[in-house]
Amino acid sequence: MNFLLIISGLILLVLGGNWLLRSAVALSLKLDIPKIVIGMTVVSFATSAPELIVSINAALNGSPDLALGNVIGSNIANLGLVLGITLILGNMEVQKSFYKTDWPIMMVASALLYFFLVNDKVITQYEGIVLFSFLIFFLIFVLRFQKKPIVDELSEDEEPLPKFKIALLLVLGGLGLWGGSELLIKGATTLAKDFGVTERVIGVTIVSIGTSVPELAASIIAIIKKEKSISLGNLIGSNIFNILAVLGITSMITPINVVDERLLTSDLFWMLGISFIILPLVFLPKRYLLNWKNGCLLLIAYFVFIYYTL
Repeated sequence: MNFLLIISGLILLVLGGNWLLRSAVALSLKLDIPKIVIGMTVVSFATSAPELIVSINAALNGSPDLALGNVIGSNIANLGLVLGITLILGNMEVQKSFYKTDWPIMMVASALLYFFLVNDKVITQYEGIVLFSFLIFFLIFVLRFQKKPIVDELSEDEEPLPKFKIALLLVLGGLGLWGGSELLIKGATTLAKDFGVTERVIGVTIVSIGTSVPELAASIIAIIKKEKSISLGNLIGSNIFNILAVLGITSMITPINVVDERLLTSDLFWMLGISFIILPLVFLPKRYLLNWKNGCLLLIAYFVFIYYTL
């Protein structure tokens, strides 16, 4: 039964990723907004919905390590696993907005999370308000100052769509990603618990991989359809949303306490390290280009993290 849930979840995720991408491309054309902005807002919010739902449920049900481990592990998986696999499938040109705004904002959000946790090992409601307020600032900044069109390779989805179809695809895509993740997480988590795995390990591995599958599906489909700016923007934006929206909203509802200190002494530093290393990879050896070698490096780093976690 658990394997059936996992397979059904994967099918829904692939369908949802395709619908969401089509709606995002059409929306960027209709509003004349750069696709990377759409990727960092609309697509990122939809693909971060599973993390939000899982974290809120976990925190309310007295499983704070699962809530926090889900976000930290998902951020590591987004850049280590998802970006790694995406780069192996094809090279990715990086826009200057990546190191001017996107990456710095992601690092500031990560630093905020670190400082909030290192002091008292809890994200309070007040700190949740600070995180969520920073998200609002980020959205206003991106929508206001990143209006310059970004030239992408042509894709088969470069065609205008009526508003109702854009809305329908957006809703179907979001529901597909959410429903697929729920099925995948339920099946995978049940299997993990059968083997007596701890809550923290489940959070940073099984659950975080499950909630990162929407990003993987959306990014792979984006690469295949040559929408690479959406792929990178989606991953960076998703990491920002995970910290500022998921943990911000969750901690505003109920404070998130750290139970297993390895979340602070190991997992959080892995998240900061993999997030930081993306910047030098963008400039070395060739500027503004990520290739399959970078992808292999990120995948190796991710598997080392999983090895030491287990």
